[in-house]
Amino acid sequence: MNDYIRMVGITKVYPNGVVANDHVDLGIARGEIHAIAGENGAGKSTVMKVLYGAERAEGEIYIDGEKREISSPKAANALGIGMVYQHFMLVNEFPAWQNIFFGTELRNKAGFLKKKEMIARTKQLCEQYDMQVDPLQPCGQMSVSTAQKVEILKVLARGATILILDEPTAVLTPQETEQLFRQLRLLKESGFTVIIITHKLKEIKQLCDRVTIMRQGKSVGVYNVADVTEADISRLMVGRDVATRMEKAPANPGETVLEVQGLTVAGPGGKNAVDGVSFKVRTGEILCFAGVEGNGQREVIGAVSGLQKNYTGSVVFRGKDIRKMKIRAIRREGMSHIPEDRLKSGCDASSDIFENLIALDYDRNCRAGFLKLKPLRLRSQGQIERFQIKGTLKQKMSMLSGGNMQKVIIARELQGDPVLVIADQPTRGVDVGAIEAIHKELIAMRDAGKAVLLVSADLNEVFNLSDRILVFHEGKITAAIKDVGSVDEFQLGNYMLGIETMEEIDA
Repeated sequence: MNDYIRMVGITKVYPNGVVANDHVDLGIARGEIHAIAGENGAGKSTVMKVLYGAERAEGEIYIDGEKREISSPKAANALGIGMVYQHFMLVNEFPAWQNIFFGTELRNKAGFLKKKEMIARTKQLCEQYDMQVDPLQPCGQMSVSTAQKVEILKVLARGATILILDEPTAVLTPQETEQLFRQLRLLKESGFTVIIITHKLKEIKQLCDRVTIMRQGKSVGVYNVADVTEADISRLMVGRDVATRMEKAPANPGETVLEVQGLTVAGPGGKNAVDGVSFKVRTGEILCFAGVEGNGQREVIGAVSGLQKNYTGSVVFRGKDIRKMKIRAIRREGMSHIPEDRLKSGCDASSDIFENLIALDYDRNCRAGFLKLKPLRLRSQGQIERFQIKGTLKQKMSMLSGGNMQKVIIARELQGDPVLVIADQPTRGVDVGAIEAIHKELIAMRDAGKAVLLVSADLNEVFNLSDRILVFHEGKITAAIKDVGSVDEFQLGNYMLGIETMEEIDA
């Protein structure tokens, strides 16, 4: 294929010395769907941000044979390049039309907004690209998939013919993913060039024409997707064979360690975020919460971990109502928590690996007001080796890739002897090699007789790890699945979207 986009010798070194891209060469053909795949920290997002003008780097960029200087996203937009980030750049209070034209508003000679014209233009874009969106609906009230359509339409409204999408299916159901793929194929048929940054091997095979694989800041090759298997792609990404399907023995459920009854948490606008939810978590099993994000899972985890106290109903951990217990007391009862957001609540990014690994141990490892540093360092070094963390004890967390940062948090949370492990999106934004290691650790905890409460938006992970599944939709449990092998992704998606609901739910 002839290259429509050609990037030559792209080199990006951050001020802290981290080499994100090391003389990367990349070629993308006009009118193809091209995947950029690699481990977390491999440099795939960085090289695409360079193409979009959000990062500056050494090297050369050619568009349709002509060398271009792309110094900003505005310059990229002028060349027909648009990017949709994983975390949407929308103003939730604004309706769709206002977000789509934000910064490029149509105005009359007097400077007033041409609102009717922009609403009409939004409807035209929706019809042209088969993306049904209500122009007047505030984006904060939209489903994730609808908000994503607004982001894509915003890029298309600016005249983009090259679309970069960063992890576009991260929080979509199978049905929503299928719909997105259909729309991307339509764009391809209309002559658009689509670039997808992803770690989902199955979706690369389903959607893409070619894949560029990156490892440790370098490109290791470009492959026709039809010529490589999922195993081939993962091997090239990681540099070794990776188990994408985990082998595990049947669950051996024991005693109930967490019991939730009638949990209700108020939400915005007078509607309950969680509405009368009841369930039990037992030792020797992995219970998974599945559902589109924003359907009550976060609020339930807040209540059961002790972070959220404003609720009705009861949360009982090992026979004790935790409502009035402090977090330290709950943890001493044997609860550990791998939080959803590793940067906001999972670690102190300004501290080093050692300080993060011992964050739970200050009170237990002090003598006369001084930390017993030698045994703590020995233990922490052992954790670095066990979890294959790429870093030293003194290395700042902010210098780690997302996958290595997550490994530090998991190493800290699985130390000691927890009875219940809450794992909230434990592999989000993590590469296939780290996913394999994290999954093995969670299964090992289960097999050691611990209870694991997993929250995941990744259906591969749900099916890989779960012994039981509770599906959430609009703050309620719509299905309790005891035989995970009895449902497929589309059946689970129907429960997640509220299309189907189980008549009898024993959670």
